[in-house]
Formats: sequence, C-alpha cells, structure tokens
Amino acid sequence: MLSRVAERIYWLGRYIERTENTARLINVNSNLLLDLPRGTQIGWSMLIDIMGCNSAFDVKKAKSEELSIMYFLLSDQNSPVSIMASLRMARENGRTTREIIPTEAWELLNDTYLFARENAGKAASRTGRSQFLKRIIERTQQFTGLLAGAMSHTSAYDFIRLGRNLERADMSTRIIDVGSGNLITRLKAGHQQQDQESDPYDSMLWMSVLQSLSGYQMYRQHVQDRVNAEDVVAFIIQDVDFPRAVAGCLAQLVICLNRLPNAESALHSVASTQRRISSVDIPDILEDDKLHDFIDTVQMHIASIHDDIAATWFLPVRAESA
Repeated sequence: MLSRVAERIYWLGRYIERTENTARLINVNSNLLLDLPRGTQIGWSMLIDIMGCNSAFDVKKAKSEELSIMYFLLSDQNSPVSIMASLRMARENGRTTREIIPTEAWELLNDTYLFARENAGKAASRTGRSQFLKRIIERTQQFTGLLAGAMSHTSAYDFIRLGRNLERADMSTRIIDVGSGNLITRLKAGHQQQDQESDPYDSMLWMSVLQSLSGYQMYRQHVQDRVNAEDVVAFIIQDVDFPRAVAGCLAQLVICLNRLPNAESALHSVASTQRRISSVDIPDILEDDKLHDFIDTVQMHIASIHDDIAATWFLPVRAESA
C-alpha cells in the first residue's frame, strides 16, 4: 500500500470518529442543561473545553453563548472540530481512496456530507437539533458498520481502525478531564448547597459523561453500583472490554499494529500507555486532585502513538547525507 493512501484512510477513520463524538457531546449537553437546577454555571462553553479549542474559538471573538458555540461546533468550516469540517475532510479522504473502501460506504459518506451541509446551519437553534444530531450519529455508525461488514480486513482496514481508536481514546480522556474538574467545580460554584445536597447533581454530571460515550448501560452491567466518580473514571479509563474506554481502544490498536509491518515503535508506545493506565490508583488521584495531571500524561502518550504511526508509515524518509 502506498504511504499516501495509508495516511488518507487513517485520517478518514479519525474524522468519522470525530464527527460522531462531536454530535454525541452536543446532544448529551443539550439534555444535561435541561436537568440541572437554575443558578449553575455550566453552559455551552464546556464543549469548547472538552474539544481543546479555546484559542481557536477566542480568535473569533465570539461570545460564549449557545448560538455562537453551536455555529463553531456544527457548521463552521474553519473550526478544527466542527461536524461540517470533519465531514468535509473525511469526504475528501474517502474520495481520494474510493478504490479502497466499498462503493456503498463512499456513497453513504458523500450523502452524509451533503445532508450535513444542507441542515447543519438550521441545527444551531434548538428546533430540530436533536433530530439532526441523531441522524449524523446513525450515519457515522452505519458507515463504520459498512466497513466492518463489507471491506476486506486487510492493512487498509487496519489503518482505518488505528485512526478510529486513537481518536476515540483521545476523546474519552478529554471527557473525563472536563467532567472530573470543570463540571463539578462550576456546579458547586453556581449552586450553593451543602455537600450532601449536591451529590445528586454530581451523579447527574457523571451520568452525562457516561452517556456521552454511550456507556451508561455497560457501566451498570460491569460496576453494578450507583454512578460515582471513582467507578466512572476507572470504567472509562481501565475497562478493556468497553470499546470506548481508553484501555479498550489501546487493546484494539495492539491488534491492528500486530498485523502491520515495522510496527515495533508504535507497539512500544502503546504498551507504555497501557502500563500507565493499568497501574494508576484511581482513588488516590481523585482524592489528591491529580486526575488532571494524569490525563495530561495519557494524552501525551496518545500523541506519541500518533507520532510513531506517522513516522513509520506516513512521513517521507529523508535521505541520509553523504
């Protein structure tokens, strides 16, 4: 396989996953804001925090209000994380690799892009937003299912899975980071209560974290306890069996990398990250407010995995000087 083809289908996997994750976050946050009490300081700006795009959003000098943030996350072509920008890049990568992916998958991707282009602007207001996001999520999941069921599981498919799982792991850490820090802090700052009275809202916030990853039912099956910070963080970070947990994504990376040549460097980076997350003491980092630092470390590990993948298969090898 050509290096440029491998890179494009890798980013195809990442952009499709990013599209679905953005749609999930917006949808869950819309429902969360309806359930929280008046006076809370949690708003739409937390989505900008999760996506790590504070500087890009501030450059536009937009107010941190619903319509501005919805435009930035839904239809802004210059936003690095908007649904439209992600679908546009996914479509371009899919178009240039049409001979690699099934025809049905390409047609679905193209139709999804055209659907989003026509309807994303309308979804900035609350009317019809939920239905639009639901359609986007369904279409991206259908695309993933088409690849799994109709694409030969060769190295090309492995590169798509690499991109998908790396993007998914990154998003899971971002959701945990913001959920553990900014959400709880903002809630207590805006809603002055005794600790025991704020517990139901803490549970509500952690439940929204699980719902962002479609993990609530699986959490209840595995943990069989009420929703609480310690168990939720452990589940999303360390559960190997849950596909959207960081450990589950890393396990999938190992499977894909073992099928590819010259994967030693990337496998070493993944193994290092696996050791880091499996050995962490969740109660300890929660009690001492070390979770943010830990998440930063994991995100640097994830970036290192991407760098190793790019250096091994994507970047041109420079000729050594004579």
